[in-house]
Amino acid sequence: MNSGHFKMSLTGEAPDSDLPAPIEALWWDAKGDWVRAHALVDELETTDGMAVHAYLHRKEGSDWNANYWYQRAGRTFHRPSLAAEWEALVDGLLAGSERS
Repeated sequence: MNSGHFKMSLTGEAPDSDLPAPIEALWWDAKGDWVRAHALVDELETTDGMAVHAYLHRKEGSDWNANYWYQRAGRTFHRPSLAAEWEALVDGLLAGSERS
C-alpha cells in the first residue's frame, strides 16, 4: 500500500484488515477516533508503535507524555505541524511495511 491508497481508504468505514497496528492507529486518528487510535499503540512496545503513541499524545496536547514516548522511540520532534508529522509517519511506516 502506498500513501495515496492509504489516504483514499479513509473514505471507507474501516481500515484494510492487513494494516500493522501503528498504521491502523494513524487511520483511526485521521477519522477522528483518537481513543481507538491510542488503544492500538498504548501497549505496543515497538519503535513504530511508540512513535505513533508520541504523535497521539502531542495531538492530545500532553507534551510531557509525548516527549516521554518520543524518547522511548528514539526520536526527537522536528516537524512544524501535526499534519506534517502525520504525513511523515504514514509515509515512513508504509515505506517500511513495503520493505518487509
